[in-house]
Amino acid sequence: MTSSTIRSRCFLVVLLILVTLPAAALDNGLAKTPPMGWNSWNKFACNVSEQLIRETADAMVSSGMKDAGYQYIVVDDCWQVSRDSHGNIVPDAKRFPSGMKALADYVHSKGLKFGLYSDAGAQTCQGRPGSRGYEFQDARTYAAWGADYLKYDWCHAEGQNTIESYTLMSKALQASGRPIVFSLCEWGSTKPWLWGKDVGNLWRATEDIVNCWDCKEKWGGLGVVHVLDLVDGIESYAGPGHWNDPDMLEVGNGKLTPDENRAHFAMWAILAAPLMAGNDLRSMDADTRAVLTDKEIIAIDQDPLGRQGRRVVKDGDREVWARELQGGNRAVALLNRAATPQSISVKWEDLGYPAHVKAQVRDLWQHKDLGSMTGSFTATVAPHAAVIVTVKP
Repeated sequence: MTSSTIRSRCFLVVLLILVTLPAAALDNGLAKTPPMGWNSWNKFACNVSEQLIRETADAMVSSGMKDAGYQYIVVDDCWQVSRDSHGNIVPDAKRFPSGMKALADYVHSKGLKFGLYSDAGAQTCQGRPGSRGYEFQDARTYAAWGADYLKYDWCHAEGQNTIESYTLMSKALQASGRPIVFSLCEWGSTKPWLWGKDVGNLWRATEDIVNCWDCKEKWGGLGVVHVLDLVDGIESYAGPGHWNDPDMLEVGNGKLTPDENRAHFAMWAILAAPLMAGNDLRSMDADTRAVLTDKEIIAIDQDPLGRQGRRVVKDGDREVWARELQGGNRAVALLNRAATPQSISVKWEDLGYPAHVKAQVRDLWQHKDLGSMTGSFTATVAPHAAVIVTVKP
């Protein structure tokens, strides 16, 4: 084999690698803090309609959620039914008689942003048309409609490569001419935290969440605490513009207790997770509204430093999670996974502080300063609950 042949083959190998690898880290200017909004799936599944989305947008404003920072109204699966003779995706005309652009316009008129769902495979999870082979066409269509967010699933994608499939849609969105947050939803199956920041703004790091505290479904659905277990240890991959996504919120969907709802919401804030409500905003009770709009907990989630929290202590069902905040302070969760009250402590050394340091401690759920403390903080935590504090030296 001649030297020129060897050089030619080496060039082809390098070229192949460059073509198949993702582009440099995605910087579309979006999701500098974790996205906040609402998604239709957890409560409504396939029962989506124009009326539901309009009423939900109204409720997001009237409930105070918009003022608390929620922006996105995302229509999940089942809005699409077919493709026309030109390959254009066709919405369900019975459920969305005014069309998706008119719906997006309505959402925008409320000062909110509009999101849609598709799938990297030939079909969506519910058997509707997916985007495989139509990535650029669909991206142009979504942009023309006024979409601001795309959740992109991974059903019916047999034989496809995740990085290649998601990179293709990422490039299509970038070429669409409209800023669109890209939410990768391949359920953590190929460790998207290792490559997702080059492709999208957030990526599902786990299987689907289900509406329970501590359960596992045969099909793979996970309760709140099992999702937590899966996202601990991958915190270094998250940051402004690219987030680990432990899935949408089940707060207010009727099966979690009030303490479990608060713990679920607060732990997602500690994780710097996207806060995508999944309940019926039109009929939520005062307790649910208070949880979803708690400004002190939301401020932790939206802290501009963008550091995801991690578990720093595990003692059976007693856990301590901590998150570094801008300015060097810490947000701390004392999490009780047990069915009985537990005394849980955090030592300053667990937070990276010297033991002798004095720090101001504030209980975020109580909206109450607890005073100056040295070395540690201890609280009695109710069953399936979390005490959330800030520690400020």
